[in-house]
Amino acid sequence: MRLYLSKPGLICAAGKNPSEFFESLVIGSQKGIKKTECAGTDFFAARIPDEWLSPVDEAFDMRVIRILDRALEQISPAVNKAVSLFGKERVGVCVGSCDNGSECSFEAHKEFFENGAFPCDYNPIVQGADYPAVFVSKKWGILGPSLSFATACSSSASAFVKARELIESDICDAVVVGGVDIVSNTVLLGFNSLEAISVDSPTNPLSENRKGITLGDGAAFFVLAKVDLDETGIVLLGCGESADASHMTAPLPDGSGALAAMQAALHDAKLAPSCIDYVNLHATGTKLNDAMESRAVKKIFNDYNVPVSGIKPVTGHTLGASGALELAACFLAVQNQKAPVHVWDGVQDMELPCLNVVSQNSKFPKGIRTCMSNSFAFGGCNVSLIIGKEDENN
Repeated sequence: MRLYLSKPGLICAAGKNPSEFFESLVIGSQKGIKKTECAGTDFFAARIPDEWLSPVDEAFDMRVIRILDRALEQISPAVNKAVSLFGKERVGVCVGSCDNGSECSFEAHKEFFENGAFPCDYNPIVQGADYPAVFVSKKWGILGPSLSFATACSSSASAFVKARELIESDICDAVVVGGVDIVSNTVLLGFNSLEAISVDSPTNPLSENRKGITLGDGAAFFVLAKVDLDETGIVLLGCGESADASHMTAPLPDGSGALAAMQAALHDAKLAPSCIDYVNLHATGTKLNDAMESRAVKKIFNDYNVPVSGIKPVTGHTLGASGALELAACFLAVQNQKAPVHVWDGVQDMELPCLNVVSQNSKFPKGIRTCMSNSFAFGGCNVSLIIGKEDENN
């Protein structure tokens, strides 16, 4: 069954819509990454400017939902068309997100520790994992399954896998699918406690000089459907998942978990590695992720020097939203026949396999028709997605 992707709706520090976002990716602009202070420490972070956001319904009005709503507004035509074609009962919702409402809890707990009581208007319900998905359903009165996914950095990639399953099992005809996350102070301090953040410079993935991740706000959403709602001609070709579960926060060092997910996606799409024109790397800029992902990519594409890049030096690591945001980068690469450049200092870590990273001078003589996007998360939850231009071969 061919499942079509609508045009994406998205927002992150690199841009408040797809055109601004993709322009930042192809020129490698890091203008959205800025110094921010938290608990006496300065961090680089890719936070969305408040002036880009607008209040939403009072019951949901917090930063993560404002970001979510800004992305959703951009796909309203596709959602309304799906509801009109199939009915509200046949449209589902799948949302990947990890940090729901911690912005509220941070201030509430501060007051509790200072005064011995929570604020009277503090409601833990807003921190429920289902809250973003509930908002999406209520926005359009959607009555199909409404599901949330919190598998860390692969959350919204996992949401795509389930969205496809809902349609293929004839539970839904279309699914609003994507992810949203924020750089709350809780998240910043948490990752800093893991010594995973690059404090004195933005993230620098694959480099010998890398020092860790840079966090970012973001949201990206599509409508996945049985019909081509936006006449994009871009389809979801394959999904691959693996669960190596080797460590709470670290991946398997040999890259076998990532390798299994990529192999499964290729098998599902019935494609050889040489059919992939571009790979969007997870590329967090941490030593363990860079090492294992480089090994896995090299093993699969050893005989074909596939162009690769990671977009986190431009967008920041948007955590639960990253899978959907990076799939949007792939979608736009196919549409525009350009790939995001890999922003780094160019100092190759000689302990890692050397990959064909995209630069301003990279050429794609065969064009860009088929892309793979990787998401590798805490707990060993690995997801690879393949999308491509519809033709007689796929």
